[in-house]
Amino acid sequence: MARRLVIGTRGSQLALRQAEWIAERLRAHHAGVEIVLRTITTTADRHPTTPLEQLPTVGVFVKELEAALLDGAVDLAAHSLKDLPTRQPDGVVIAAVPEREDPRDVLVTRDGRGLDGLLNGARVGTSSPRRAAMLRHARPDLVMVPLRGNLDTRLRRLDAGQVDALCLAGAGLRRLGLEARVAQWLEPSLCLPAPGQGALAVEARTEDAAVRNLVRAIEHTATRAAVEAERTALATLEGGCRVPIGALAAVDGGVLHLEVAVVTPDGGTMLRETGSGTVDAARALGVRVGEILRRRLEEQHQVLRPGH
Repeated sequence: MARRLVIGTRGSQLALRQAEWIAERLRAHHAGVEIVLRTITTTADRHPTTPLEQLPTVGVFVKELEAALLDGAVDLAAHSLKDLPTRQPDGVVIAAVPEREDPRDVLVTRDGRGLDGLLNGARVGTSSPRRAAMLRHARPDLVMVPLRGNLDTRLRRLDAGQVDALCLAGAGLRRLGLEARVAQWLEPSLCLPAPGQGALAVEARTEDAAVRNLVRAIEHTATRAAVEAERTALATLEGGCRVPIGALAAVDGGVLHLEVAVVTPDGGTMLRETGSGTVDAARALGVRVGEILRRRLEEQHQVLRPGH
């Protein structure tokens, strides 16, 4: 068994906290293993203000981490699962998916107002085309402001009055101890999360059986099934139209339930579909629900511009 593991991570405060959270749990299971973090700069980090849809490559949050993994510079790579493309490069595998944090989006405002309390024409900062489209669907009067940067930067811009609200993943605020900033947790019926949101992924080299076996100790079966269903639905839909997509699955009473939504970028049209299946057939459930939604889109002859 390996006696020293190097975990590759992005350098943001949230990424480092998530990587350390993974390291803490691995240390609890493997007391004799030294675990250290190594910071790696990604394409997204080098272009912190460029809208995501304008960046040139797929995997802008993870490509350099995966390259370091394949080169042997690190033994593991830690990610927010929602940032991972639905296909891993040859030689890389998701070795563990730990238990998920709350997957919902949240609204952060200076005065604690929720969505219903925002004034007509209020400016909402978000870097996510999905969040922007779903909020437009609920409140067409809102003005979406593209806003990237680490969490501290976005909160400072809110506090400085550059926007009236932020729409973010609540999991990040919780992991950084900033849950008190949340004005409203947005229910999935209003804003369906991104596939994999709230979950973390630990990648390893496919051929490194010893490391993969070590990391398996922090695997959470229900979370793995849920995110596999969500990501498979995303991959199925992207085979046709690339649109803002939300997906959320959960295990209840041994049954896996999945909801997927696609929405036009202007928020004018949203289609939702649900399905259920067994935990060990998560991918089949994702394909089934994704194909139903894709057929519905084709039948309605929707003209949808590409989304993230």
